[in-house]
Amino acid sequence: MAQTRKPSRSKPQKTSAIPFFEPALFQRAIHPQSAISASDFSVAEIRRILLSADTLEKEEPLRRAKRLAKRRVALLFYESSTRTRTSFELAAKALGADTTLVSSLSSSIEKGESLKDTGITLKALGAECIILRSPYSGAPYLLARATGLPVLNAGDGMAEHPSQALLDLRTMLRFRGIKATAISEKCLRGVTVTICGDILHSRVARSNLLTLPRLGAQVILCGPPELLPEIASSMGPGIQVERDFDAALRRSQIVMMLRIQAERLAGMKIDLDDYRRRYQANADRMAAHAPEALVMHPGPIIRGMEITSEVADGPNSAIAEQVHHGVPIRMALVARALAGVKVDRR
Repeated sequence: MAQTRKPSRSKPQKTSAIPFFEPALFQRAIHPQSAISASDFSVAEIRRILLSADTLEKEEPLRRAKRLAKRRVALLFYESSTRTRTSFELAAKALGADTTLVSSLSSSIEKGESLKDTGITLKALGAECIILRSPYSGAPYLLARATGLPVLNAGDGMAEHPSQALLDLRTMLRFRGIKATAISEKCLRGVTVTICGDILHSRVARSNLLTLPRLGAQVILCGPPELLPEIASSMGPGIQVERDFDAALRRSQIVMMLRIQAERLAGMKIDLDDYRRRYQANADRMAAHAPEALVMHPGPIIRGMEITSEVADGPNSAIAEQVHHGVPIRMALVARALAGVKVDRR
């Protein structure tokens, strides 16, 4: 009688198919040389960045241009910008890097391409670092995780603007006669900085609030309740809210004015005449309450609103100096970012 064979129980074949979606592919760790939040920098790292800015600013231009010769930096700007975009571009080029500017009005972004896909495209084209400005808070984190590249935050929504805080700090240190080598947790002890204006919507204010108190400064926030909620004082020690601008000025050695961000005030009722009366930095007010105070403004300035021309152009104004410090600070950040990137031209 013929024997009946048992059916084969062979093990299933292994497949090499790639899964349709693998979350890990899009959840890379953020590159350690990114600069997304002011909180990314320890006091020691702040010192290193400012020392690097000093070195790069003084370096002979032809020698400096060899540092990042032919490295590739992409500037991805979803919002208009003059100071930040220009200074980042000049900074990268001063180091010898090749730059390309991608704006929302001259790219596939206008056709609806996502931030992630734009970032992946830029990386595939050879970008080694991306400088991003976006109207959406948190966008730099998404881009950094999607690409694995160092991302420099040039302003994200109402969140942060860390390079602005660093150049503001450099301006303040120069005013106080403090060298970068002396940066410490106590270097601004005894210094009171008033930040006045639209604190609620200000990414500049947030990054400064994450920086200045850690160096010993006292920070007074000033503005109407609609633009400055009381909870702002809870961001950390050394921060307080003062509604009386004149009282804040009398205690301050440095005053930073912020513009009213009309594009972010939808649904809010702000009496602009009352705002000027209570919070404008004008010649009479400054002379009466803070005649020696350094006056700063991250720009753009709305003359006649938060500040008058007499003050903006006056002898105590450091507004143009702030702009000047943008290039060396951003040279230091670009050099820091690309120092940790291996070149792969495949």
